[in-house]
Order: sequence, then structure tokens, then C-alpha cells
Amino acid sequence: MDNLHILTIHESHKLLKEKKISSLELTEAVLKHIHSVEDNVRACVTVTDQVAIEAARSADLAIAKGDIKPLTGVPALIKDVICTKGIRTTCSSKMLENFVPPYDATVIRKLQAEHYVIIGKSNMDEFAMGSSTENSAFFVTHNPWDLDRVPGGSSGGSAAGMAIDEGIYALGSDTGGSIRQPAGFCGVVGLKPTYGRVSRFGLVAFASSLDQIGPITKDVTDCALVLNVISGHDSKDSTTVPLDVPDYTRALTADIKGMRIGVPREYFVEGMQDGVRTALEVAIKQLEKLGARVDWNVSLPYTKYGLAAYYILAPSEASANLARYDGVKYGYSYRDTTNMWEAMEKTKQNGFGAEVKRRIMLGTYALSAGYYDAYYLKAQKVRTLIKRDFEQAFQNYDVLVTPTSPTVAFKIGEKVDDPVAMYLSDLCTLPINIAGVPAISIPAGFVNGLPVGMQFISRHFDEESLLRVSYAFEQATDWHAKKPALT
Repeated sequence: MDNLHILTIHESHKLLKEKKISSLELTEAVLKHIHSVEDNVRACVTVTDQVAIEAARSADLAIAKGDIKPLTGVPALIKDVICTKGIRTTCSSKMLENFVPPYDATVIRKLQAEHYVIIGKSNMDEFAMGSSTENSAFFVTHNPWDLDRVPGGSSGGSAAGMAIDEGIYALGSDTGGSIRQPAGFCGVVGLKPTYGRVSRFGLVAFASSLDQIGPITKDVTDCALVLNVISGHDSKDSTTVPLDVPDYTRALTADIKGMRIGVPREYFVEGMQDGVRTALEVAIKQLEKLGARVDWNVSLPYTKYGLAAYYILAPSEASANLARYDGVKYGYSYRDTTNMWEAMEKTKQNGFGAEVKRRIMLGTYALSAGYYDAYYLKAQKVRTLIKRDFEQAFQNYDVLVTPTSPTVAFKIGEKVDDPVAMYLSDLCTLPINIAGVPAISIPAGFVNGLPVGMQFISRHFDEESLLRVSYAFEQATDWHAKKPALT
């Protein structure tokens, strides 16, 4: 069969189950496609050709015995911040350029139980710090819809890879929008689960109270299938919640009649691109046509403090988490000295990129004596207020709908020298991580040939509502079926 790389998970599973294709054929087709487009897109830090072939053969043996699950034999692209035993995990940083983990992340072990196939490790902003994947220590990933534009970040490699079919599905991580914003920029589906729904064991930490692993997929059905597998309590991560994991595919009914949807006006910010605003308004009216009860006048008053609070909380946690990279135990080590303290200082100076060092400095300052109460403690109080905003809103609404980003993908280099302008790219996604609630970005239109993302937000552990409304919209439109014409 031709063009196997364009398949979704559920399409691949059907063909594999019916033995119309093999996992080896599917994997070889995806690898061939990766090598044909990768020079232009640069989505992958590492392409695991041999490992993928061996995994595909193993999956075919399992399928022959009747042991086939939804992800069995299906090639996946894994963000290079998730530990994979025996496969280089770099966080797109010079600091971990040659680091090979001796263990797998919990999500990887869960995928292995399904006989999955790892096709490669995707490029990202260094240590997940960025909104454009321009902060990778190795190279910039390009948006397949326009190679002169960014794919978003920090999971830009995973999102760009899905847009151009460099895998059947992908995993990303989301600290302040790092799954949803690149999914929006690249015209694919990206879901950040509730904090505590998916184990963080084996996820290289950026900001531990905000980080969460989630799926980036070609459609909403695939998103539900991946979430089924990676969710659940993990004894190795004390922040995971011991709740039963529902079958998320049962939420895919395409029926949203009577669903209560709120439109928070604070997310339609000043400076929002006119085309994005128009596309969102058209999309929300489509939800009304499907029978949803939409309230266009919802307020989340503390949203305006989200950006400031996030850039105190996240760098503070990053400064603590990244202190471990001292050149002693693993990773890059500066050796051109006989002085231990100079070696540690030079290791961090040379091993970290500019954005990582900027955030470490911000966090160290916010946590320092004399400033802790003025900055960090105050940001934690604002966090509580933002969380209460959402709790109050969900007393009246099943989901909230917002733009994923105020603009479409911007040009490479356009904001690289203006950190504040770059931070504003995540204005619509940051409050969700602060509150710990789940959110999803789905394709909702185009502006000048570039995808527009629409974000749905729901109450804690109510991913079903997100999938329900997303699936209904997806089935009523064809935005998710559009593909970039890469030249």
C-alpha cells in the first residue's frame, strides 16, 4: 500500500488487525518518509532506524499470536525530554548531548506493554524552555506549513513531525503550553492532561508542579487512544492521583447538544491577530449549530496575572531542578581546570543556552533572601486565585473555549531577541498549567495558509468533556484533514 505514513493510529490498527499490512511495512514507510523530508523540517534529534525495525518485527510476532492492542506496531515520535533506555535523551541541550538513560520513563514502559514502535526522538526548546523550538542547542525545527516559520514550542519537533507525518503519533510535554501551542501552530491535536493524570517519572524536570506529558496526534480519536494508555497512578510519581482511568474513546459521540460552553473574554486579548479572532468566532458559532449552549460573556478576572505569576513560579522551580547539572555525575563537564568550583561554574556557563541561563537567573533571584516573599510567595497566592477562577467557572460551564495562541506561527528569528514578546505567545495556555486543569488544542481554521488552534479547557480529571466537544467539532469540519504541501 502507498502512503502508509499518512495513516492515523485507528486506521493503522484496523489494517494491522486485518493483516492487510505489517508493522514492519508501516515502520519502513514512515522511516523512508522521515528521511525524505527531514532535511527541510528538522523535527528529529535522533531517528532510531534500527531500534524501530527491531520493535516492528517484535510487534509483528505479537500480532501473529493474536496479541494486538490499539498502539501495537504503530510508530511513535517521542519528545527528547522523556527518558528512553539505551536511546540518547538530550533535552536538545549541550548539557545532555551524549546522555543515554539507564531506564525508561513510566509512559514509555506503558507504551512498551502495547508493543509500540519508537521511530525517533523529537527536537525541542532546550530543557523545554521556549515557545518556538529556536532554543534547541542543535538546530531550529521548521513549520511544515511554511518553512520560514516556527513550529511553536517547546514540543515543536513533535508537532511539526505530526503535521508532516514523521510518525503516526507523538508524545510531548507541557509546562505552560508546550503541547498545545505548537499543536495549534502546526494544525494538529495536542492535549495537556490534568496534573497528576499521567506519570512524570522519567520526564526530565523543568518546573515540577507544572510539567505534564501528553499526546500530539493527527486527530481526536488518536488522542483518546494514546491517553488511554499513558494515564494512571504510578507509585514512582507521588503526584499522580489514584483514580480509575476511563475509556476515553467512549466520549467520542459527536453529540454536544445542551453542552454548556463558556467564552472567557480575557483570552481574546488586545493585539490578537484579526484573522485568528475571526476564525475562532466562526468555529464557536459552529459549536452553537451543533447544539451547544454558548455564553459569549464569561470572565476569568485573574487571568491577566497568569503570565507574571508563571514567569516567577516556573523559573524558580527550574533554578532548583537544573542545579543538579554540575558536571560531576553525568552530562557535559568542563575539564580544562584543576579547580572544582571553576569546573562547576564553567560547566553551567558552557553547557546551558541563553534562555535556560536567563530562567535560572530569574528563578534564583525570585527565591533569594529578601525577595522570596515579594515575588515567589505572591505568585503562589495568585496561583490560588487563578485556580479559583476556573473552579467557579466550571460550576456553570462544562468547558471553556479560547484561542490556543493570539497569533498564527511567526517567522523564525522574529522574536528571538525579544524574550517578552516570545513569552506572550503562551498567554492563552499558561493559566491552565497554573491551575492544573486539562486542555486540548484542535485545528479550527487558517489565516493566510497557516493553521489556527482552538483550545478547550475543562475541570480537573474531566478529559472526557474535552474529547467529546473536540470530536464533535472535528466531525463537523475538515480542518484536521488538511495537510501542508511541503516543497
